[in-house]
Order: sequence, then structure tokens, then C-alpha cells
Amino acid sequence: MKTQKVWFITGASRGFGLEIARAALAVGDQVVATVRSQPAQLAAKEHNHPDLYVVQMDVTQENQVQEAVKQSIARFGQVDVLVNNAGFGMITAIEEATDAEVRKQYDTNVFGLLNVTRAILPYLRQQKSGRVINISSLFGYDAVPGWGLYGSTKFAIEGLSKGLALEVAPLGIHVTAVAPGLFSTDFLSAESYTAAKTIIDDYQETVGSMRSGADALHGNQPGDPKKFAAVIIQLANTERPPLHLPIGKDAIAMYQSNAAKMAQEIQAWLPVATSTDHDHRIMASTIA
Repeated sequence: MKTQKVWFITGASRGFGLEIARAALAVGDQVVATVRSQPAQLAAKEHNHPDLYVVQMDVTQENQVQEAVKQSIARFGQVDVLVNNAGFGMITAIEEATDAEVRKQYDTNVFGLLNVTRAILPYLRQQKSGRVINISSLFGYDAVPGWGLYGSTKFAIEGLSKGLALEVAPLGIHVTAVAPGLFSTDFLSAESYTAAKTIIDDYQETVGSMRSGADALHGNQPGDPKKFAAVIIQLANTERPPLHLPIGKDAIAMYQSNAAKMAQEIQAWLPVATSTDHDHRIMASTIA
């Protein structure tokens, strides 16, 4: 018999967050859906589902996060699955982005994720169980011109997930970094991503095509968000979930390409890379 789970999903007003919330409700689970504004609007759109609790929360505001988690525990008694989904993209050459633009990107995608994770973990530790699912990206596997800054936040999520998984495994908590490819969400709509205000002409050849191509790609992405949500439901109910999970053929291809390139580079430089030990320690090891 399936045990009812309580989900805490950030960035649930649309896109992956909304589809995951709907999928969790459809299998009989309870859902806390966080939104930055207009919580009543989302609740009404979902017909005021009795197992849905919509909370207004900005992941960059730690006090709001702590209060939202407390309200959620008061409502449902526990949290079983945390989905760190809130985030946004930014098209820019690395040099073009101002300090303020970089910080805003990291405040949401990385520090916001940390705010929520820190707020939820005490409850998962207390109950000695739980799942943390961090939404990364195929851009967290390799770099693409124009998306390097955004991708770096996803590289950070991959690393944070890996470290966190080691720390909480003895406590019965599982962590997975999920890296979706391109799915037909609102991510590439003009309302969902930003672009740096500064444009440097020298980057036209590399970043320029990304600036002009994002809107054209919107709506033509290969992935189905509903199928993505179904994978997340399966992941939350898997006894031994993976630490890293690329989802989508393009995400798999990005991972495989990057792994192959890294292996080739390391092999080519292997004699140099392994030439740095102290000579006397090599000799002592040889004698022993």
C-alpha cells in the first residue's frame, strides 16, 4: 500500500514546478506549492484542491523561507520530498554581466536553493527520512556560449548535491540532482529569462545567436513537461534513487559529450599531470 507523501515544491506557479505539483496530487500525495506572488490565484486554478497548500515565498528571503516551512509543517505535519525548482535563466557573455546581474542569478538559483534546503533539513533529520530533489540542467554538464553564467549556477547545484548526499545518507535522506534537457516550459519565454543589459559586439559570433535564437526555440523544445513530472514522481518513490539523473535525450548527449571530452583531454596531458610528485618520495616508494 502506497504511503501518502508530503511535497514541498519551490517555483510552482508554472513550468516544472506546477507539473510536478499536479502529478503529485494526482497520485494522492499532499503538496506545498510555493510562489512569489498571488498564491490564491494558483489555488483557484487548481480548484482549491484539499491536498494543495499554496504559500507565498521568495527563496532569496531567508525569513520568508523559514516561515513558509513552519506553516507547511503546521498544515501537513511533515515534509517527505523537497523539490528545489525555483530559478531563472540569463543570456549573457560572462564579461557582459554586471556584478548585480551575477548576484541576482546566484541569489535565486544557488543561495535560494540553500535557504530552502537549510530550512527543510532539520525536519528530514528528525524523521530520519526524506528526499531532496534539486533541479539542475543539461547546462550543468557542459558550457554553451551565452548560457555560461546560468550554467555555472547549475554546476554549483551538481556539486552541492553531491556533497549533501554524502552528509545526509547516514540519516536516511536521499539527494538527487536532476538535469533536464530542453522541455516545452516557459523557461525560454521572454517573461522567464533575462538578458544582460550590456552587449559587447565582439561576442556577436558566439553569444549573438543565442540572443536571437531563444525566442524562436520557445515552444519547439523536444521535452514534454508532463512526462518529466512523471519521472520525478517515480524518482521520489524509488528505494535507491540516483545521485545524478539527466532527463531527456539532449541532456544525456550533453553529459556523454562532456565526459568524453574531459577524458580525452586528461589522457592527452596525463604524462604532464602525473609528473609533479617529489622525486625522493617516488624513490622511497620504489625502494619499499
